[in-house]
Amino acid sequence: MLRVTDTIAIDPAELEEVFVRASGPGGQNVNKVSTAVQLRFDTGATKSLPDDVRERLRRLAGHRLTGEGVIVITAARFRTQARNREDARERLLALIRQAAAPPAPRRPTKPTRASRLRRQEAKRRHSALKARRAKPLEE
Repeated sequence: MLRVTDTIAIDPAELEEVFVRASGPGGQNVNKVSTAVQLRFDTGATKSLPDDVRERLRRLAGHRLTGEGVIVITAARFRTQARNREDARERLLALIRQAAAPPAPRRPTKPTRASRLRRQEAKRRHSALKARRAKPLEE
């Protein structure tokens, strides 16, 4: 089990890893060995995540989320499969940890009286500046 938080753990069987050829460092080896990792995690099928965490995870995933609800993380920073695999898993765990933290409640605020007055005064100055630019009326 991959421990995400004290209450959330992911079964490694829920992760699908595909090794592909990577660009970047590796010399001649880069053309022969598949060292990059594509890690897939199906957010819809997982039973490891509570519903609220799953929804926040989908929002946070952004472009990494497919139409079917699968998160795809590609790791090709390192020259070895093992390090890329570890990197991809760490990135997924970091994303899930971020989603597991509940958002801070919004506290509605009002602008202060002084800030409203400053804004209105700035609008008056800008209006006067534009009025001075206008052509005089011919009568």
